[in-house]
Amino acid sequence: MPDPAPAQPSRLYRWIVLVFVSLAMFGNYYFYDVLSPLADVLKRQLDFSDSNIGLLNSFYSIAPIATVLIGGFIIDRVGARKALLLFGVICLMGAIVTAATPLFWVMATGRLIFGMGAESLIVAVTTAIAKWFRGKELSFAFGINLTITRMGTWLAQNSPTWAKSAYASWQTPWLIGVGFVALCVIGPIFYWILEVRAERRYELGHAAQTDKIVVRDILKFGVSYWYLVALCAIFYSAIFPFETFAVKFFIEAHHTSRELGGFILSILTFFTMFGTPAFGLLTDKFGKRALLMTLGSLLLIPSFLIMAYSNITLYVPMSMMGLAFSLVPAIIWPSVAYIVDEKTLGTAYGLMTMVQNIGMASFNWVLGWANDRSLAGPARPAGYHLMLQILTGLGAVAFIFAFLLRQRETGPQGHGLETITTATSAA
Repeated sequence: MPDPAPAQPSRLYRWIVLVFVSLAMFGNYYFYDVLSPLADVLKRQLDFSDSNIGLLNSFYSIAPIATVLIGGFIIDRVGARKALLLFGVICLMGAIVTAATPLFWVMATGRLIFGMGAESLIVAVTTAIAKWFRGKELSFAFGINLTITRMGTWLAQNSPTWAKSAYASWQTPWLIGVGFVALCVIGPIFYWILEVRAERRYELGHAAQTDKIVVRDILKFGVSYWYLVALCAIFYSAIFPFETFAVKFFIEAHHTSRELGGFILSILTFFTMFGTPAFGLLTDKFGKRALLMTLGSLLLIPSFLIMAYSNITLYVPMSMMGLAFSLVPAIIWPSVAYIVDEKTLGTAYGLMTMVQNIGMASFNWVLGWANDRSLAGPARPAGYHLMLQILTGLGAVAFIFAFLLRQRETGPQGHGLETITTATSAA
């Protein structure tokens, strides 16, 4: 007789595990995104330039360049639960340093430390989820994880409403953020307890391959992969650096309150919380991945132009951006798995993450420099036009790479991005 199947944790147990690892990322996302509604306060109270503000997020994005080289190896060596706790502690240390002093370079160093922990934490969470849900509800689990973590972004963007008095000081919003970053430690502690308890009673799966670069694998990637990398880097370089300055821009150029500015920015996040899983399911069913990414990239161009040169309500361009930011990320990361060999997937994701963050680090500073050069502010709202022109240009370049990807994928050298569906996979 065949051996009985090993006992597995219950479905409820798995979802409890998911909640705790997602809480760690919730705190991570909150602290990253609280900078946007705080930007004008830093400028007014600490005399930070827009270049300084952009550099705070540039320093965060510099961290993953090293993370993809060493973070995956650390996770492989010590295991997901130890890595989660280690990176969570680093996040908390970085947040404390950021909030400790008004000195710019100390604050920037704190953002760098926080970024090192935060990006590695994301890789460790991904590894843990794959370990617990591989062969089960993996795609749905990642969707729920994404929804929970982006609630952290949404809460940070709306913090001027529920924590209005905190914005009387540059430091208080950071300190509230430190409280949320404590979840980056609390979540992994509970995960550790749950995993140790489960290992004594059940047979758990193996961890997934982590994102790390193996140089010899890079030579194996084809043209479609490099189109995806370029699209990813440019698209994210338009979205996240814009978010850095969005609330300040809304206040100074569109005369919103901080509360309303934060809420308008959070429309983008609200779309992604629910739109990203929905579009993921849509493409699994119908394909047309490159076509949808082309349409998503195209939406960026009028979004920035409307904000610069029209009196149309901000709800319209932010909804368009929210739709774009739901479409492209929902498709671009899973698309890599169709284009590269499974054995090189860790390198493919690691390299794409590194290039993406090089772009984000660069354009956070570039947009800050553009605002300073154009004297953007309440006395000169048109000074923000240069920033929006740069972002429009990025949207146009993203569209070009998405178009080139679709052209290649509909030709004889395609990998099935337009045609593979759950029905064809089953067949």
